[in-house]
Amino acid sequence: MAKISVEERNRYQEKIKPYRDKIVEISGREKNILVAIKKEGANAAFKRLTLVEEMLNLASYQIIISLVSQARLKVKEENALNDGRKSLYKSVIYLEEVVSTCVDTPYSDYEGKLAEIAEMDAARRYSLISKMGLAINLLENAYGDNTKWKWSFVELEGRFAAAAKNIMDLKSAVSNTDPRSPAYEPTVYHLRLIKKLLAQAADRYREKYELSTNRIDDFKQGINFLGALRRIHVLMGDREDAETVKKKLEIWSTKLETDIKRSESQKKG
Repeated sequence: MAKISVEERNRYQEKIKPYRDKIVEISGREKNILVAIKKEGANAAFKRLTLVEEMLNLASYQIIISLVSQARLKVKEENALNDGRKSLYKSVIYLEEVVSTCVDTPYSDYEGKLAEIAEMDAARRYSLISKMGLAINLLENAYGDNTKWKWSFVELEGRFAAAAKNIMDLKSAVSNTDPRSPAYEPTVYHLRLIKKLLAQAADRYREKYELSTNRIDDFKQGINFLGALRRIHVLMGDREDAETVKKKLEIWSTKLETDIKRSESQKKG
């Protein structure tokens, strides 16, 4: 790697200064909002949704800094990318605090939490999830294929998939897929995205289990996401898709039982 001159470094620092200023500004707003939540309590859910947006914006500036580094200095700014990863995790966590972390559970288990954001329409919910998905994709692309964080992204993607499902008002989802509904378009797109994310999360956890950790918990989590996907298909009356996922669930569950027995046998020696 060619040595970076002082002049090049100075030009780079000048270029990223506006983004660093924005990062400081957003971090300050985050602290103020957290204080407000702790003091007041009122409208806490919407304040946390504001934090979700703020952390997504924060991550975008951190990703930009790394892209500028690659363009100007021909090196990745790992610190900026790691900060971006932490910001995206915080964004997901703030959303989880509003909509829950439930994966394969009935809608009634977390429906009460959504009552606090009942006035948030389908378009805004889908827009927020789309923005979060884009930010995660941008970060993963910025890291590249050979990053040490490859498998840690499986958890981030999975938590995002669950949150994307949980923010949707599933009680109204069926009626909103009527083309006459004003919420038709965002609901259809949101449902399509949820199905894609849940299927992807299941496959990624299975891949992580097979190729990296060999931890039973990872395989079980993959099965949980398949279960969540099947629930969505059943709710929406997608009988053929529900049956396809059911068969996949049965195959995976059988494989899990076999692997558990083999592992126990190996431990006994």
